[in-house]
Amino acid sequence: MRRLPPVAAILLAGMLVAAARSPESVVHIHVDASAPGYPISPLIYGVSFGSAQVLRDLNVPLNRAGGNSASLYNWRIDARNAGADYFFESLPVRDPVRDQFGRGFVALSRAGGAQAMLTVPLIGWTAKLGPGRTPLAGFSVAKYGPQRATDRWMPDAGDGIDKENKSIRENDPRDAATPTTIAEQQAWVRALVDEWGTAAQGGVAYYLLDNEPSLWHLTHRAVRPVGAHASEIADSVIAASAMVKAVDPTARIVAPEEWGWGGYHDSGFDQQLKATGGAMAQSDRRTQTGGMAYLPWLLTRWKQAGWPVDVVSVHFYPQGGEYGADQGAGSMEIQRLRNRSTRLLWDRAYREESWIAQPVALIPLLRQWVDRFYRAGTPIAITEYNWGGEDSMSGAVAQADIWGILGRERLDIANRWPAPASDTPTYLAMRMIRNYDGQGGAFGDRSLPTTVPDSDRVSTYSARRSADGALTLLIVNKQVDRAAQVAVDLTGAVAYKRLRTMRLANRKLAALPAQAFAGRRIATRLPPQSVTMLVLEDAR
Repeated sequence: MRRLPPVAAILLAGMLVAAARSPESVVHIHVDASAPGYPISPLIYGVSFGSAQVLRDLNVPLNRAGGNSASLYNWRIDARNAGADYFFESLPVRDPVRDQFGRGFVALSRAGGAQAMLTVPLIGWTAKLGPGRTPLAGFSVAKYGPQRATDRWMPDAGDGIDKENKSIRENDPRDAATPTTIAEQQAWVRALVDEWGTAAQGGVAYYLLDNEPSLWHLTHRAVRPVGAHASEIADSVIAASAMVKAVDPTARIVAPEEWGWGGYHDSGFDQQLKATGGAMAQSDRRTQTGGMAYLPWLLTRWKQAGWPVDVVSVHFYPQGGEYGADQGAGSMEIQRLRNRSTRLLWDRAYREESWIAQPVALIPLLRQWVDRFYRAGTPIAITEYNWGGEDSMSGAVAQADIWGILGRERLDIANRWPAPASDTPTYLAMRMIRNYDGQGGAFGDRSLPTTVPDSDRVSTYSARRSADGALTLLIVNKQVDRAAQVAVDLTGAVAYKRLRTMRLANRKLAALPAQAFAGRRIATRLPPQSVTMLVLEDAR
């Protein structure tokens, strides 16, 4: 870290007393306030399945309809198939936002001021319903016999595992689904354009090409029990892109929407082959991709086809149990791992701590693959992610840290899965960053150089807000049980007059009294496991 020149220290009165009495060592944060910085894409602040009210309150620009149910969405009858998520049932779409995949989702997204991202099925099957829009079972108990588990509300719907713990293989996929074609999907896109206009006219701007196709043999084995080959996905995306662009040339195609580390490196066929101990001589690596990893090979194939994909997208979830804790914080060990593992998004020196067991550095990796194997500068996206702990300060801290990372690392698009419940600390952290005053007050849009001594303890992100020149700092105390005394030193020509402070701690979001400011240093004490936003205003 370079040595900074001496700076004048003006400590705010209330903070000075806390600093004098604090037993903690001071965490020194340095911000180059005069740097031009670089733009932060507003599209990194997207969610999945946000209601209109949530979209407005969080000032969210992108709203994604995706997930496993989207793969078999039938726009003609407004029905979905839940796949392995819920007993392979085909179900009528209802009113709740998580049950919307078509025009209803576009309508609510527009009402919330966000662009809709819709998933176009490529799996070759679509949901069907019984008489009177009744649900249908992919693995009927009456037809296929007793199964390991059944739906308590629909006892005839089984999980497709027989009493000997074996998968039922000889089922008829037409029990709860019907074949579909790319022409049928084109008719859907045409209907969307007829209703909402083209993307350039404010219609649907992003079409995602299916959902986690290398897991179809698990999530949708009622219709696709054999893992998808690399060549099938490559060709399907090429054809679907041409289909969408023929109707709306201004729409953007997002693919391959793969699920995670295994889905970046192996096709569905190869993942299934490895899991079942099949002969690797039959693998796509040997017979189709020439030894290349799956995603880089797809990019190479799509480059040869004339760049049919406008945004290269993946999903990512930490694999050490952070997301498995789901709503609650999890154990102290899980909380500390959640703090560390956000480094998976950027840090080439951080070795993933579970089965991946190697550095991930996801954003740099995606950029490297796209620039090398596809077309340099093509936008990259993480359209589904979640670090767990939603209803806890641990989850709130992680989400704040993630948003800071995505901006600093120059990701183009991201969608949290899903939009958090409005009564959770995670929701409050997102609101503080995107709409702290209810009038669009937000973290800045030009990232500035910022250094911290240990981002596993206290991470910090700074940005200038173009609209009014304000300097914003997002400071995250990740320590579960320790407060942190911090000193922020600003370098360069600065002339700020007022400091506003928003703080999320102990599950409560509060705006502290605004204070006059002069000089180049801010000192404050951060509660354990807290998120603080500092806004320096009135620069001249």
